[in-house]
Amino acid sequence: MTNGLRRFRAPPSAGPAPEAAQANAQVNAQATAGVAGPVAGPVAGPVTARCEMCAEPVGDDHGHVVDVETRSLMCACRGCRLLFTARAAARGRYRAVPDRYLYAPSFRIATADWEELSIPVRTAFFFRNSALGRTVAFYPSPAGATESLLRLDIWERVLADNPELADAEPDVEALLVDRGPADRGPADGGPAGFACHLVPIDACYHLVGLVRLHWKGFDGGQEAWNAIDGFFAGLRERAKVVEPERGPHGR
Repeated sequence: MTNGLRRFRAPPSAGPAPEAAQANAQVNAQATAGVAGPVAGPVAGPVTARCEMCAEPVGDDHGHVVDVETRSLMCACRGCRLLFTARAAARGRYRAVPDRYLYAPSFRIATADWEELSIPVRTAFFFRNSALGRTVAFYPSPAGATESLLRLDIWERVLADNPELADAEPDVEALLVDRGPADRGPADGGPAGFACHLVPIDACYHLVGLVRLHWKGFDGGQEAWNAIDGFFAGLRERAKVVEPERGPHGR
């Protein structure tokens, strides 16, 4: 079992595709759509996304459901998604992905803590895996979502200093932390340039898809960074800004 979530599944079709090729096609297709856009493989002609629970066609703005047991995201129509908004539904196996976007432009995390978390890139997302009973960390890479071994003591200290973001729902919401350029000032995200978004988990995998789709060479290339910056600009536009609360360390 993976500690994260598998690639977006394709809608029901007449025949199965090879798993690896299907996974790559799906995450790339997701990257070209909206944050919760359609998921489809590269086939000729128009493709209609379908609910993976009842097979009904769904629009471009359809939602998702997490299968907690298989760690996968499933496309869902509105009716099926609503069935799993309660935690006790289906004995907790399926969880509807919510549509909550919060933005903390002054996320409080010490540069030393970030370095001790051993995140090798500027962006990572953190969410609680209920099957493991702990928080896991991933970062986008050209190879997909890559897990980083998380020092829980440091992460718990970071959460304590940012209590306004501590209520992310397990499995279906994540804290997406972006360090940003080193020259970014306090008005752009804190003294060290840190900002945090509380987002639906599918938004994180959309970012993973963007990186896979556009990254070229060692530094990614301008096209990739334009896509990444555009992604975060879109999050800021739709998110509610949260005011910082004082943590136990007085930060």
